Amino acid sequence: MAARTKNGLTASASGMQSLLPHTLPHADPAGPRDSLYPAFFTGIDEAGRGCLAGPVVAAAVILPPAGAPAAKHIAAALSGLTDSKKLSEKRRLTLEPAIKSCAVRWGVGVVWPQVIDRINILQATYRAMSLAVRHLRGGGAAASMPAGLPPVFLAVDGDKTIPGQVLQTVTGLSVPQEAIVGGDGCVMAISAASVLAKTFRDRLMTALDKRYSGYGFATHKGYGTAAHIEAIRRLGPCRMHRLSFAKVKPAAAPHAADQNTLW
Repeated sequence: MAARTKNGLTASASGMQSLLPHTLPHADPAGPRDSLYPAFFTGIDEAGRGCLAGPVVAAAVILPPAGAPAAKHIAAALSGLTDSKKLSEKRRLTLEPAIKSCAVRWGVGVVWPQVIDRINILQATYRAMSLAVRHLRGGGAAASMPAGLPPVFLAVDGDKTIPGQVLQTVTGLSVPQEAIVGGDGCVMAISAASVLAKTFRDRLMTALDKRYSGYGFATHKGYGTAAHIEAIRRLGPCRMHRLSFAKVKPAAAPHAADQNTLW
């Protein structure tokens, strides 16, 4: 069972105190804290959790440790990397290939609206994160990873770790984890995952805009803007909408409000 620390983090019952300080500082954009974690740890973040349409997407990234030969090159290539929401679209698109080139491994997980409606957005986010771990592939720095080494530790953005049963079911792995509030602004691997999840999802929503015209997906990416809500009222929801969300189809989803308050 996970336990909450006074700093708002969660620690799994798998001996995390032996790996990390007893109190991990709150997020601080002043600098990355990757050195607090085991070498070759996996940073995880999601995009699209609060949207009315489209999938929830998660990404997982493993970067070489600080003492690796390429550390200085990576620091230069990923200069300015932080929470994707604080970066311009142009900067995110520049960082995306650089992250993949610098990463030891990276992966993306996608869970579609029909599944979100069936299992709820919280469980769907856990599943997307687990899928991102399962789909880890070799990045440009794969040669620096010990051959055959599976994910050794998960650093998850937010205040919740992935439930062990979900992670085990999707990946077959049992891995120690830590949830870091604001981790996308202070842990480089999580920031990298934030950018990959955001750029992948934005590109997907732009493509979906061509298939489901009239909703403006390419502009708002599925978020609940006034224009999007008006389009739903005028056109009705499409297959990409989350029918369990109150602003999409409240009459057909009596528990829809729960979907908007799970996180």
